[in-house]
Amino acid sequence: MPYESGGRSRQKQRTRDALVAAARELVAAGVTPTVEQAAAAAEVSRPTAYRYFPNQRALLSAAHPETTTTSLLPADPPSDVTQRLAAVIDTFIALVVETEAQQRTMLRLALDADPAERAALPLRQGRAIGWIEEALLPLHDQLPAEVVHRLAIAIRSAVGIEALSWLLDVAKLPHDEAVRLLKWSAQSLLAAALAGSPPPLDPDNREAVRDRDRIE
Repeated sequence: MPYESGGRSRQKQRTRDALVAAARELVAAGVTPTVEQAAAAAEVSRPTAYRYFPNQRALLSAAHPETTTTSLLPADPPSDVTQRLAAVIDTFIALVVETEAQQRTMLRLALDADPAERAALPLRQGRAIGWIEEALLPLHDQLPAEVVHRLAIAIRSAVGIEALSWLLDVAKLPHDEAVRLLKWSAQSLLAAALAGSPPPLDPDNREAVRDRDRIE
């Protein structure tokens, strides 16, 4: 049972929240904080901090900009799939840019972690794929579900912190130019699928391949 689930749960939750807030502020300032650094910033004793977060990885996972949002579509979403995708991608990229420092920290953790740890990290929970798949719902009248899912994966690969980091650090694009390119990539992938060039599927997935062949 997590330490904060025991007695005096409200007080413990406040302490945990203070440690997470301190870690997020340090990350935003360009620091990858240790448990000790977060404890000092939150004015919490080191032994107490370690009861909540036994190591740096646990602390940084908690400090990741989590969201319980189940949809990025507006309250009255459009029916046109291009407009729906634009709405979701605009919101998603804004979230990535707003929390870029935290996103980069989590990306480093994901690259360094072993497979089991990597799967548990917030960056690898597939939330964005679900948001994108919701935007693509109108495509189910035209494409098999597996093709729509693969398209959502392809779009996610082109618009997340991984792609943004490459455009900024390797391609040396300004932020606004990088964001425009991310949005263009998302819409280009959708346009290709609508034009009869959906993303490739696993050749072992015979049923989905047959469905795709009938469409083409």
